[in-house]
Amino acid sequence: MAWFAPRYATLWLSVLGTLVFGAIAFERPGWAMAALICALLVAVGIFDLRQRQHAILRNYPIIGNLRFLFELVRPEVRQYFLEDDTNAQPFSRNQRSIVYQRAKQELDKRPFGTQEDVYNTRYEWINHSMAPVHIENFDFRVTVGGPDCTQPYNASIFNISAMSFGSLSANAVLALNTGAKKGNFAHDTGEGGISSYHRKPGGDLIWNIGSGYFGCRDAEGRFNEEAFMRNATQPNVRMIEIKLSQGAKPGHGGILPGSKVTAEIAEARGVLVGVDCNSPSAHGEFSTPIGLMQFVKRLRTLSGGKPVGFKLCLGHPWEWFAIVKAMLETGITPDFIVVDGAEGGTGAAPVEFTDHVGVPLQDALLLVHNTLVGTRLRDRIKLGASGKIITAFDIARTMSMGADWCNSARGFMFAVGCIQAQTCHTGTCPTGVTTQDPVRQRAIVVPDKGERVYNFHRNTLRALSELVSAAGLPHPNKLGPEHIVRRLSGNEVKLLAGLFPFLKPGELLDGDVDYAVYRTFWPMAQANSFEPVKPETGTGAGERSGTGQPKQTVSEAVVEKMSA
Repeated sequence: MAWFAPRYATLWLSVLGTLVFGAIAFERPGWAMAALICALLVAVGIFDLRQRQHAILRNYPIIGNLRFLFELVRPEVRQYFLEDDTNAQPFSRNQRSIVYQRAKQELDKRPFGTQEDVYNTRYEWINHSMAPVHIENFDFRVTVGGPDCTQPYNASIFNISAMSFGSLSANAVLALNTGAKKGNFAHDTGEGGISSYHRKPGGDLIWNIGSGYFGCRDAEGRFNEEAFMRNATQPNVRMIEIKLSQGAKPGHGGILPGSKVTAEIAEARGVLVGVDCNSPSAHGEFSTPIGLMQFVKRLRTLSGGKPVGFKLCLGHPWEWFAIVKAMLETGITPDFIVVDGAEGGTGAAPVEFTDHVGVPLQDALLLVHNTLVGTRLRDRIKLGASGKIITAFDIARTMSMGADWCNSARGFMFAVGCIQAQTCHTGTCPTGVTTQDPVRQRAIVVPDKGERVYNFHRNTLRALSELVSAAGLPHPNKLGPEHIVRRLSGNEVKLLAGLFPFLKPGELLDGDVDYAVYRTFWPMAQANSFEPVKPETGTGAGERSGTGQPKQTVSEAVVEKMSA
């Protein structure tokens, strides 16, 4: 009797239908199709019973397949019918809509008040002024280039973050660079090298160099000076960015299988067609903080004096402090640092890395900014920031915490047409943004999408100008932590200036910083190694002598040079 259990009802009904409709079809041929459908269902049911992979199909033949069908369309059903407008997973409908509206030059106003819960913990706002100012030109810019840079770059404060050709389709890269060219803002190449699609429109490029040294490597994957100079000296390459780590998967390398290494990808990366393409988890040209600084100097010289910096997702605090100590010891400073928050990342990554590795943007940016201020290096180094930056308020809040400019990856992906289908790693992107399928990427009409990229950038900066003018400020670089307020509970709010510690110039060198992260980890950092040392044996500004006075760990001459 077990075979006649209710869970087999669909199978037996299909058998019955086959027999009944088959008998009727002898006299009425029109019923043959019904008999054929039932027979096909019987075949599916028998296959389900015999297969060994899915227990649910063995117990619920035919009807059990509905489970997999519903699972397949679940993300779409949730996104289109069930998702709340403010539920950010990873970006809310409201966040995506504001990009689409600004990219398409549609009305981006909202009636009937905010949809945000203004009494919810972590709700934030910017305080306005009784004396707002009028900003005529909202093409906000920052000059990137320290004292050793001979070709500084006048960058927009809002740029396209790192996304490689290969991860993005050719048409997506063309559209992004077309918009960057028209809007006079920068397009980060990602670590996949400079492809012909980056070059063709002529937009400004930030050349991202990762551990694979794509575009500047020899046959063994080692850094090659001649190859570097050929790309670095191109007129549209405006800055060089050494990628130490990224928000999506910090500390994790990767391999692009040979089957995906097409002729175009091979040309951009300087690798062989059809051969596995390795991105190690660590660089081969340096292994110490001092080595990193020397590599920065070397690239700046080889590029003809263009701004050179690095991008990192913050991890161990002592490693970051070690880099700063290397700056102090060598006198070499990068022209810029891009802080990538752990919440960032367009690339597919292991779930554990996506969810639980790396420091989020706000905490990382605060530590980097404070450390540079506390060592009197901040004036020499510009700070970029990336990590879920979409709206003008995102830019304002990030700049108030110390950033000089902001980058956005997924925001510009939305402008190109991304619908957050989250199939980026499958090659089946429905809008053609993250696929190498030539048919799928035909969906991206480059002139139209390039215009949308330009519009999104321009309209976001326009909105930012309205925000800062309402705050009584002439430029976003005047924003500080005293301008942004955060709700901590139903009856408590604080300015960011009162919520977070902010160091004074030279405070870390003076050795009087009482915050735990500096007191604990600064003495553990050493300029000649990323390895920590024990606080009692380490050298650092936080270590005290037997008299109770701070030890002088950096010569007065170097400190004076850094302060000049």
